[in-house]
Amino acid sequence: MVETLSQLFMNTIASYPKDDLFLCKIDGTYAPISSAEADRRVRSFSLGLRELGLQPGDKVILLSENRPEWAIADFAIMSAGAATVPVYTSLTPEQIKYIINDSEAKIVICSNRDLWLKVEAIRGGLPKVSRYILIEDDAAEGVLTMSEVMGRGAPILAASPRRFDDTARLVNPGDLASIIYTSGTTGVPKGVMLSHGNFMSNIRAMDKVVSFTREDTILSFLPLSHVLERMTTFSFLYNGATIAYAESIDTVAQNLLEVRPTIMVSVPRLFDKIYTRVIDNVLAGSPVKRKLFFWALNTGKKHSACLLEGRPVPASLRIKRGLAAKLVFSKITAKTGGRIRFFVSGGAPLSRDIAEFFHAMGLVILEGYGLTETAPVLAVNSFEKLRFGTVGAAAPGVELKIAEDGEILARGPNVMLGYYKKEAETREVMAGGWFHTGDIGHFDKDGFLVITDRKKDLIVTAGGKNVAPQPIENLLKANPYILNSVVVGQNRKFVSALVVPDFDKLAAYAKDNGIAFEGPADLVKKQEIVDFMTAEVNRSTPDLAPYERIKKIALLDKDFDAEFDELTPTLKVKRNVVEKNFKPIIDALYIE
Repeated sequence: MVETLSQLFMNTIASYPKDDLFLCKIDGTYAPISSAEADRRVRSFSLGLRELGLQPGDKVILLSENRPEWAIADFAIMSAGAATVPVYTSLTPEQIKYIINDSEAKIVICSNRDLWLKVEAIRGGLPKVSRYILIEDDAAEGVLTMSEVMGRGAPILAASPRRFDDTARLVNPGDLASIIYTSGTTGVPKGVMLSHGNFMSNIRAMDKVVSFTREDTILSFLPLSHVLERMTTFSFLYNGATIAYAESIDTVAQNLLEVRPTIMVSVPRLFDKIYTRVIDNVLAGSPVKRKLFFWALNTGKKHSACLLEGRPVPASLRIKRGLAAKLVFSKITAKTGGRIRFFVSGGAPLSRDIAEFFHAMGLVILEGYGLTETAPVLAVNSFEKLRFGTVGAAAPGVELKIAEDGEILARGPNVMLGYYKKEAETREVMAGGWFHTGDIGHFDKDGFLVITDRKKDLIVTAGGKNVAPQPIENLLKANPYILNSVVVGQNRKFVSALVVPDFDKLAAYAKDNGIAFEGPADLVKKQEIVDFMTAEVNRSTPDLAPYERIKKIALLDKDFDAEFDELTPTLKVKRNVVEKNFKPIIDALYIE
C-alpha cells in the first residue's frame, strides 16, 4: 500500500511507464519527458541534495513557476526525508525573506535569473541558508545549477542504485512533507505543516469520488505553490496521468488548444472569463445568432436538469440537445481543446450561474471546498452527487459539522500537524479536537455543504444585521459590466460597495450614449455612468433582503492590486487591506 509521497513516486514509475509523464514547452513545441527520464532526474537530484548536506527533517525553499522541474525537485526533496516549502513567485523579496527565515530553510531553489534577483536582494539577511540552486543553467557565481546537483548525484546512483530507494522507504506517513505558508488575508502568513499521511489520505479520498486515469492529460496552470494544484498533481501521478505545464496564465487559451487536456484544475476566475467572453461574442452577433445561442443554452439546461435529478431524458429533448451541441456548444468546447472530461474548481466560491452554464454545454465543473490546513479537500461534488450552488458532500474519511455560530468544523486524517512554531495558534484553531475552518455554512436537506462566507468577513451593520458579503459580490461579478467588487458596511447604517467596472464594456456604453470621457479615472466620475452602474448593481441583486441591499456604490478606476497588498497570490481580495486603502472613498459614501 502506498502510504507516503516518496512511495507514490516510486509506484508511479513502476506501475505507469510512459513516454510522456510530463509535457513542457521547448522552442515553441510541447516536448515529452518520459517516466524513466523523470525517475532518473528525481533520483540524481535527491542524491545530489544529500551530497550537499541535506538531512531528513531539513526544509528546502522551492521558488518557481509551474514546470516539470517543480515536481522533480519536490519528489527529490521529500524522498530524502526533507520538507518542501513552496513560495509564490509573485511575492516580494521581503515576503520571501520572512518565509525562508521562519521556516529555517537550509537550501533555496529558484527557477530563473529573474527570481534569483529577488533572492539575491535579501541574501545577506538569510543566515541559515547554506546552498542556493538555480533550476536553469544561467546561474550567478556561487550558485549551483540543478544540472550540477544532478551531476553530483549521478555517480552515487550508478554506484549504489538502491540508495535512493532505501532512503525513500525510511520516510513515514507521519513525517513532515511540506510547510505551506497561508496567503495571509488576515495577517502574517502561518506555516501549515502537512505530513505525507495528510496528503495521502486526501489523494485516496479523491480517488473514491473522482476518476483520474493513465489516459488523462492535465494542463497545469494554477500555481503549484497552491495546495489544490499540488495535491491534485499528486493524485494525477498516483494514477499515471500525463501532466502538461502551461507557459503562463496569459497563454492558457493557446495552451489548451495545443495540449488538448482531458482535465484541468482552476479557480473560478478562469470560468468567469470564459463565460464573459462567450456572452460578449453572442451579444455582438446578429439577432439570429443570439436567438440560436439562447435556445441552445435553454435546451442544455433542461437536459442538465434531467440528468442531475435522475429523470429520464425525453426523446425530443435528447434530439434538441444533440442539435444544440452540433450547432452551438461544439464551437465553444473546441476552444478548450475538445477533449475535456471535466474541470475541478476550488480556492473560491463558484457562481451557480456559471456552473449551470458550463454544465448545459457538457462541460462539467466539479466544485470542491477545502483549506491549506486540510491538505486541502474537505468536500467535493462528484458525477454521482452534483448540486449547483454547493461544494458537494464531505470527502471520504472526513467528518464535518456546523458549530452553533454556523462555523464549519472538520476532523480527519487530512488535517494538518499544526502551524510551524505557533503552538498557541494551533491550539486555538484545533479547539475541542475539531479544526475550525473560519468559514460559515450549512448542509442542505441532502447533505450537500453550502458555504455562506468567511466568519471574519461577516458584516454587522449599525442596526445589528449580519450580512455575508461574498454571495453579494458573486452576484455583482456575474454582471458583464462589473469586473470586481467589495461589499462594505461594518458598523454602518447600510451596505455599500466598491465596484471595479469592466472598462472595455463601460467605455463602449459611454460612446454609444454620447458620454465623452478622457480615460477610466474620468469615466467613473460621470454622474450618468454612476447612475447606470447603480442600476446594474440593483439589477444583479433583486432578491436580497432589505438590509443586504446596496444603497451606494463607489466606482474605482482600476482593479485591486497585489502590488499594494490588496490581493493574495491566489487573487483573493484582502478585505481588511482594501478597506484601509480605500477608507476615504468608503467614508465619503456615508456622509449625510
